Amino acid sequence: MKKQKFKVDKHILTPKHSKLGEREKAQLLEKYHVTSKELPKILKTDSAIKELDSKPGDIIKITRKSPTAGDAFFYRVVADV
Repeated sequence: MKKQKFKVDKHILTPKHSKLGEREKAQLLEKYHVTSKELPKILKTDSAIKELDSKPGDIIKITRKSPTAGDAFFYRVVADV
């Protein structure tokens, strides 16, 4: 019997992570009047984004379920360290 490998990004308690495209990235930065350096960071080695093929400078959108807001969106920029 083959042992299945655990994938943290598929776990029920892990919020949805998705990589923004270039157009979405530009719209986000313009909407909030920030640069990508001003966003909170997420390490490129984070297990939740390993399957996204992300590189430093990419922006990750994290969608969390909220009892009051429905869906709450958070943004992180991928960093080396």
